[in-house]
Amino acid sequence: MAHPADTERLHGEYKTPGGKLTAVDLSVADGRLSGVSVNGDFFLEPDEALLDINAALEGLPAETGPGELAAAITAALDPSVVLFGFSPTAIATAVRRALGKASGFSDHQWEIIPPTPLPTAMHVAMDEILSRDVGAGLRNPTLRFWEWESPSVVIGSFQSVRNEIDPEGAELHGVTVVRRISGGGAMFMEHGNAITYSLYLPQSLVDGLSFADSYPFLDAWVMEALGALGIEAWYQPLNDIATSMGKIGGAAQKRLAGGGMLHHVTMSYDIDADKMLEVLRIGKEKLSDKGTGSAKKRVDPLRRQTGISREEIIDVMTATFRRRYGAVDATLTADDLRRAEELVGQKFGTEEWLYRVP
Repeated sequence: MAHPADTERLHGEYKTPGGKLTAVDLSVADGRLSGVSVNGDFFLEPDEALLDINAALEGLPAETGPGELAAAITAALDPSVVLFGFSPTAIATAVRRALGKASGFSDHQWEIIPPTPLPTAMHVAMDEILSRDVGAGLRNPTLRFWEWESPSVVIGSFQSVRNEIDPEGAELHGVTVVRRISGGGAMFMEHGNAITYSLYLPQSLVDGLSFADSYPFLDAWVMEALGALGIEAWYQPLNDIATSMGKIGGAAQKRLAGGGMLHHVTMSYDIDADKMLEVLRIGKEKLSDKGTGSAKKRVDPLRRQTGISREEIIDVMTATFRRRYGAVDATLTADDLRRAEELVGQKFGTEEWLYRVP
C-alpha cells in the first residue's frame, strides 16, 4: 500500500518561449508516476491524443530523465498528431518541475550585483567561484554586471591564443589577454565599450532544455529590456544576439560538476572596430556563415541603435530583471574577492592556463 505522502498531487508548469503554457498534475506511487493529467492552453489535434500522452507517462519511474520522458511521449503518438504551442520536451519539463527536479525563475530568490570594476582575471575567476557557490547552495542565483579596469580580450576556453590574438596589436593598445572557463569566441573590452553580464544559476533551471533552447530561455528578460529601448533583438543560433542592423552580442555557457551553471553575455555598446581588428585575428572562415565579409559590420553598437548612455541601458536591464523575477540587490563580499584573488594566482593569472591551447 502506498504511503499517504506518495499520493499527494503535484503540479508543474512550463511555458514554451513564444508558445503556450503546459501544465502537469500527477502523483507518485511506489516511485512511479500515477494519475498523470497533462493540461494547458496549447492546441492539440486530434483531441484523443491527450489520452495517449497521459498513458505514455503513466507508470514511468519518477527518476526518469527529461529526454526519456519526451521520447516516451513521442513514441506513443501517431505521426499525424499535431502539437501546436508546445512539445514533448515542454511536457517533460513540466513533469520534472512537478517532481521538484526542474525549476523555474520564480522558484528562486534572485540577486543582482551592479557593475563593479575589477581586473579582468578577477572577473573570470569570480564567474567560476559564484557558479560553484550557487551549485552548492551557498548563495542565491545571481545576475552580475561587469566593469573593466583596463583594455582586455577574454578568449574562450578552447581558443588558441596564437590564432586569436595579434601580439603586436595587443602590446600597442595595452591589452591584457585572459582565458575564461566557457567556450565561444573572443570578447574585446574597454571601459565603456561593452555591456557584459553573468548569470549564476542551478542547472535545474534548464533541466530538459537543449543547449540551443537554453540560450534564449535564459535571456528572455534581455530581449524584453531591449524591446523597451526600441530594439527588436533575437537569438541567431547558437549564441549570437542580433538585430536587423547586425550582430550586437554573443553568449557563452559552462555547466559545472557541482550543479551550478554560468551563462554570460557581452553586447557591444561603442566598440572601436579599428582597434579591435588590430588586436584580434578575425578570419574569413569565421565570417563565412554570418552573411558578411566585414567584421566591422558584425559589431553594431548599442549606442547607435538607442542614442542613450551605456549606464541607462544597464539601468533598464536591471529594472527589467528585478521586476520580472523579484530580484534584490547584492554586493561582492570581502570573502568573494579573497577567493577570486586566490583563484587568479592559482589558475586564471597563470601562463599554464592562458596557453593551455597555445
